[in-house]
Amino acid sequence: MGESLGLHSFGNDPALLDTVDAINVACGFHSGDPDTMAETVAAAKEKGVLIGAHPGLPDLVGFGRREMKLSPEEVEYLVLYQVGALSAFLRREGASLSHIKPHGSLYGMLARDPDLMRGAARVAQLFDVPVYGIAGTAHQTVCEELGVPFVAELYVDLNYGPAGELLIQRRPEPTDPDAAAHRVTRALTDGVVEASDGALLTIPFDSVCVHSDAPNSPEVAAAVRSALDSI
Repeated sequence: MGESLGLHSFGNDPALLDTVDAINVACGFHSGDPDTMAETVAAAKEKGVLIGAHPGLPDLVGFGRREMKLSPEEVEYLVLYQVGALSAFLRREGASLSHIKPHGSLYGMLARDPDLMRGAARVAQLFDVPVYGIAGTAHQTVCEELGVPFVAELYVDLNYGPAGELLIQRRPEPTDPDAAAHRVTRALTDGVVEASDGALLTIPFDSVCVHSDAPNSPEVAAAVRSALDSI
């Protein structure tokens, strides 16, 4: 959430705050600005929603969805910079940082590269918070290596490739709410998620992610919440 920028408003943040348990707030690198961060944190605090940092690549034009060549130190410092900024707004509202969840292409880069992931995990160590990520990737293995708590995610509005990789879209598209609910139900009852080629994947998860910028994300989140409540 918090991905609006200047005069341009994005996402369905107000409608989602009544449905979700935790949010990931953009910190100004891939999107977001000080006004938006302040408003998002205040609204989430009022609703009693957990607030995490959503640090991304410094690429406003590409919305953080274009990969960059970075060293582990560069990853650490750009994540630290963004988490520090959000932490100031949290302190202003008397709220606490719940977690760190990397955004977009940074998320994928860290999943594949343990050295880069160590840079991000060191920031989680510093703030004593968990990292949200994909089970079985460097997200998890590096967190376990460094003693950082890890929260595994399931995605309902992105497809999975045959190797369990996320298929990132440059532009968000609507998701069928019934299909999202079915994915969660099947994952919890049968333990499998269907990949883009029809393969059945085993994806451990503790949290379900819904992107706020998809056109019908409130309906998707409501369907997922209903599915979770019915199990």
